[in-house]
Amino acid sequence: MATVHLRIGDLVWGKLGRYPPWPGKVVSPPKDLKKPRGKKCHFVKFFGTEDHAWIKVEQLKPYHPHKEEMIKINKGKRFQQAVDAVEDFLKKKEKQGGKEQSSEGKGDSKGKKTPTKPLKILEEDDEDLSALKDPSEKDLTDSEPSSVERLGGLGTTGPVSGFKWESSDTRSTSIQAADSTAINGSITPTDKRIGFLGLGLMGSGIVSNLLKMGHVVTVWNRTVEKCDLFIQEGARLGRTPAEVVSMCDITFSCVSDPKAARDLVLGPSGVLQGIRPGKCYVEMSTVDPETITELSQVISSRGGRFLEAPVAGSQQVSNEGMLVILAAGDRTVYEDCSSCFQAMGKTSFFLGEVGNAARMMLILNMVQGSFMATIAEGLTLAQATGQSQHTFLDILSQGQMASTFVDQKCQNILQGNFKPDYYLKHIQKDLRLAISMGDTANHPTPMAAAANEVYKRAKALDQSDNDMSAVYRAYIH
Repeated sequence: MATVHLRIGDLVWGKLGRYPPWPGKVVSPPKDLKKPRGKKCHFVKFFGTEDHAWIKVEQLKPYHPHKEEMIKINKGKRFQQAVDAVEDFLKKKEKQGGKEQSSEGKGDSKGKKTPTKPLKILEEDDEDLSALKDPSEKDLTDSEPSSVERLGGLGTTGPVSGFKWESSDTRSTSIQAADSTAINGSITPTDKRIGFLGLGLMGSGIVSNLLKMGHVVTVWNRTVEKCDLFIQEGARLGRTPAEVVSMCDITFSCVSDPKAARDLVLGPSGVLQGIRPGKCYVEMSTVDPETITELSQVISSRGGRFLEAPVAGSQQVSNEGMLVILAAGDRTVYEDCSSCFQAMGKTSFFLGEVGNAARMMLILNMVQGSFMATIAEGLTLAQATGQSQHTFLDILSQGQMASTFVDQKCQNILQGNFKPDYYLKHIQKDLRLAISMGDTANHPTPMAAAANEVYKRAKALDQSDNDMSAVYRAYIH
């Protein structure tokens, strides 16, 4: 069986997650971006976008041998634009004398800066980022690409990674975030007018994806300057929450905590003043069941239709359009939100009556918060006992607990990078609410209670507005 040899500059088809194969080129990553541990992968720049991503070697096919196959199975305007971009690239390269390496292995005739053999990525410290296909794996030419684990990527405008790359110490939401399933034309945006209240870490990514999918969106944020980017990309501006609700058929909100959620609805010029019979209100904030029940009742009292839909994920996941949405309440509202949920998430669950989604979300965040505190505890214990933290992470990444979450959070800790992806103060809030929910159900939550104390210690050390991984600092001060 022939081994697929790929090198820097090769043109490829890359398969990332649930996205269809997309044309790209193997490139060198930024110098300060480490490759994933234990992964045979290439760093790929996707055509027709500004996206980059680490792609497993088994999810890559050479461009030319599979061009006709891919064009037959993929449709959509953006896909065709990407293919056209490849062809333009090839024409320019031909005019320049074909000096750049192509996907068939034809290198620079002069041999300048072009590797003469496949590069490896097996060791963490290797600078070379190309890899060989494992000969024991099924030949890619004989199989359809399977799903691939998200390894981490960069970019701003394309259908794949959905994060904005600026530098190693800054990352912000791009209005042109992940296109989710829309890249193959499978999302038809609803003709209903959409409102969105709250443009924080999560809300910004959600609105970006709604706009990219063609939804008509009116936005409001307490700090109005945050609306500017979205207005530039076609969103409309609402002056108050009440105005947004009155202008829109479905209004989503995503704010920080129960008090903020109540104030948004019940406060001056709040949502309740704009609610009319038939208007839909979707609460996406992570709050307690009691708050959700109260909001549902007051919205319904004005003839409105209510759905709770908290989301599992982080800023990065929100930007990628890969959130998990937990919904409960009015089933018809859930159905009306179908295209919106497809734009912002990879899947959604309908959990029945109001309050169920809030309960499930708190349980999930309780587990995640407790797990993060335990990982931080392990890293500090390794250091205290003379063990290498890097080796601890290497071992962890090869075991049953290996995940992108663990790798990214541990890397952030080791690099001292606590730029928020999910605020520490918010995970502590969720732990507190989960513990209270356990008290109400007369169910013990000792692990969550212990983790909560560690996060409270981190907050006392001024880590509230850092990422949840900054809980690490509670162990070293």
